[in-house]
Amino acid sequence: MTNPTARSRTMNAAARAAAKRTRRVEGPKQQPEEPLTGRTLTIDPPAADGWEDPPEPSPEDLTDEAPARPSRRWLLTAVLGALLVMGLVAVSLLGWQYGQERRAESARAQALTAARKAAPVVLSYDYRHLDRDFARARDRLTGHFRDEYGKTTASVVGPTAKKYHGVVKASVTAASVVSAAPDRCTVLLFVNQVTQSTQVSGSRLDLNRVRMTMSRTSDGWKVSAVDAL
Repeated sequence: MTNPTARSRTMNAAARAAAKRTRRVEGPKQQPEEPLTGRTLTIDPPAADGWEDPPEPSPEDLTDEAPARPSRRWLLTAVLGALLVMGLVAVSLLGWQYGQERRAESARAQALTAARKAAPVVLSYDYRHLDRDFARARDRLTGHFRDEYGKTTASVVGPTAKKYHGVVKASVTAASVVSAAPDRCTVLLFVNQVTQSTQVSGSRLDLNRVRMTMSRTSDGWKVSAVDAL
């Protein structure tokens, strides 16, 4: 039979071993969590008649505020409007310049034709019918030059032509426009003048260059100045 004392020792040893295993599984005890701490927010109780409204802003506060900036859409509209106005002005200017050039070209051709026709009449005369020749020439003239021509032919050219039986015939050999504007053109003409008189044996040929200024009038293009070059 088994000894009771040895049996009791065996049971005590088994109990101690089981207790050790139980402590290993449980592990160390957790520390209790500390309570959260922080600042306390205190809210004053409302007045008896309710919450108070915030104070109204003073005029000084409104004055100190920065002015509101215009929106990008407004700026874009302003820029587009300015570009549109500039475009319209440019188109109008180009149209005006084109019109001026067209009128100048038309004036160039008309003035050149009128100068070619006027030069032989203005620069020619015959002592046998001076009044008729001078009257025809004055019809081709205008302005101050017309008056000067009348005075010169009456006081100088007419008496001299009658005294020496002077006859002058002019013809245009070449002509070109020096400058042109819608109402005024300058024409350079190469003119041959054949002169006969009692002071010349036979006839004399003079090769002249004449600058003739043509002006537009209500009756067409007429001579407003003649300069011998």
